Amino acid sequence: MHEQDEVLDSPTGWVATHVRRYVASEGSKGHIWYGKPTLLLTTRGRSSGALRRTGLIYGEDQGNYVVVGSNGGSDHHPHWYLNLLAEPRVRVQVAADTFEAVAREAEEGERDRLWEAMTVIFPQYKSYRKKTDRKIPVVVLEPQEPAQD
Repeated sequence: MHEQDEVLDSPTGWVATHVRRYVASEGSKGHIWYGKPTLLLTTRGRSSGALRRTGLIYGEDQGNYVVVGSNGGSDHHPHWYLNLLAEPRVRVQVAADTFEAVAREAEEGERDRLWEAMTVIFPQYKSYRKKTDRKIPVVVLEPQEPAQD
């Protein structure tokens, strides 16, 4: 991802407001959202090629970050998830720290453990799972070391 690329924030009004507040304050306003830790995830649009940014509740696991593609229990995956399937290299901001990461779906051996950890952070994920027949993705964001020139 190139820093000079324009980043488009979520088209959902309250999410866009949250993201702008998060960015403007370098995470001091927005990192903790209603008591839940949130990060900003920037993906590359699978059709448009544009950079797309959204805010997500996260957990931590062994130096990685974990997010859930619940989409509020919708029968459709969130666009950010579909984008990272096409291009798993993403940008992440956690509080004031911004870094590149590679996204992957949690593997079967870790998925149940990570799902349970995320439902402790945000219990509403359990009700979202009951609303849909799709398998709600659990995504691991693995931070990458900066490239050496």
